Amino acid sequence: MDEAPLSTAGAMLFECNQALVLQAFRRGEFDYVDAIGEVSEADFFRAITERKILSKLAESYPSPRERHDVPLWVYLASNLSMRFHGEHHFHAFPYLVRSGGMIQAFGPAMGHKATHPETGDVSLRCEGFNEKNDYDRQTPCDQDYLRKMARDTPAHLLETWFNRNVVGVFKQHHALDGEGIFIGDATYLFVPDNPSYEGSALLLFDEHNHPVHSAKVTPEQRARCAWRRCYKLVTLLHTNRAGEFFLYGGLRVTGGEEHEGPVLYDLVEEFVRYHGLGVMKRLILDRGFLDGAKIGRCKKELGIEVLIPVRKDMDVYHDVVGMAEGGLLSWEAVPAPVPAVRGVPLHRPERIRKREEARQRTLAKKKAAAAQEANATGATPAPVQYLRSEVATVEDLQTFTTCPVPLHAVVNREIYSDGRQEYWVLLDTARISNALETRDQYRLRTSIEERHRQLKCFSDLERFSSRAFSLVVNQVVFVLLVYSLLQWYWLRIGRPELQSRSQPHALAQLRPTLTVILIYYQNYVARLSPLHYQELLLTLGETARRKILSKTRRLRRGLAHQLDHARAP
Repeated sequence: MDEAPLSTAGAMLFECNQALVLQAFRRGEFDYVDAIGEVSEADFFRAITERKILSKLAESYPSPRERHDVPLWVYLASNLSMRFHGEHHFHAFPYLVRSGGMIQAFGPAMGHKATHPETGDVSLRCEGFNEKNDYDRQTPCDQDYLRKMARDTPAHLLETWFNRNVVGVFKQHHALDGEGIFIGDATYLFVPDNPSYEGSALLLFDEHNHPVHSAKVTPEQRARCAWRRCYKLVTLLHTNRAGEFFLYGGLRVTGGEEHEGPVLYDLVEEFVRYHGLGVMKRLILDRGFLDGAKIGRCKKELGIEVLIPVRKDMDVYHDVVGMAEGGLLSWEAVPAPVPAVRGVPLHRPERIRKREEARQRTLAKKKAAAAQEANATGATPAPVQYLRSEVATVEDLQTFTTCPVPLHAVVNREIYSDGRQEYWVLLDTARISNALETRDQYRLRTSIEERHRQLKCFSDLERFSSRAFSLVVNQVVFVLLVYSLLQWYWLRIGRPELQSRSQPHALAQLRPTLTVILIYYQNYVARLSPLHYQELLLTLGETARRKILSKTRRLRRGLAHQLDHARAP
């Protein structure tokens, strides 16, 4: 028995059913035929619609409108499509919708190709979603509608929607790992020095983009600093021990001058309050979030184990380092990381093998000549080399007096060839059974910094096209939403290796150049190769062939005049 076609809150999804559609086509029955190039965006939209993710997001969206001429799922899909392509200017939406996969994912009811009667350009013809259209539409909704909806949605309601409803959808779809590992961090979002950026702050930054106090720097240091206008983005990132996926579990955009500590702990409180105890079990933080009272509350009342490094000016640091230098600790060597070796083909052509051998001989000669010259002059000192790392454990520390729970420390010692030793210390509210595992788990913290780098460099996270704070937050929310949905999508299609790549690089791996023919029939669709479609046509019976020919001519005549009254996009 054939399954009923899928529908989600008005979303026009066409279920793939090859057998049913081809059986109807052989009888001469079909609704529409189109040819497309496979685009990963179309498959992405099909995935989030089939699993009702898009409809659930639309049902909970904090719309500023009481009446919706355009369904909310269309607004969300359009906004997601823009961020999918790394485009944040709403006026670019008509051009993106022509080349993207949103139209292909939702079928001809959303829009289809038509030839403009005056220019001959192939464009889109969209019905729209109300009866107010005096002109033929070339987009499913107007770009001005998207901009006004985004501008009028209050920023705090949009953040709350993401932190509660969006994360709740991931939870419903079992996307959250059972170990409950979350990473907290903050990053600056820099904007042009224009005070019209609502809620932004003007701060002094050093050459490494770290904020500094103007009264606490020397004149030489001040010469290397610059005033920059910025916002601050505080986020929670969810992953597993192996770092196989990265889902954003909370966000907040504030002025750049606001301290990130209270903001992050508010996010943690909101997460537990809305999603329940036992979902977030492990919180990995940077030393900027050191707060004894908050760390103790996470442990005692929220059931969250916190792993965080200490600053070198803290008493607890001096205590454990003093124990280390006094020979009171038992050290364990950290295994050296195995460098990634690029695979070499077992069978290489003879000319390539000889060329590589010659290159290696040349490199060896140059290295020997450089060493001989250095020994002859005696001017080059031997470089200081990193030798090894060691770890030790200290239990039940009470020195962090503002923290109401006992803490445990992993003391890390880095040893160099000149005899120098450097220490850094991790504090953990959980009892440490294996210092190496705790140290290795802390390495996950850099994952969130890499996410920020990717989103800024490849998704233009901080390239804001508007100075309105609501539109700034809208851009941040939907960029992080698309990123998280893609992470879920990579896992769903069995491509976990794409998780760590930048979004453009990952999407490029999923864009084959294959052209397919789509046949639509009663909310179902069949996907055929051009040769398969041609074979199907040539083997049709005479009755079916005549019926298809007749309907094809009616469709072609209708499309020829569907843009007679089109406005320029």
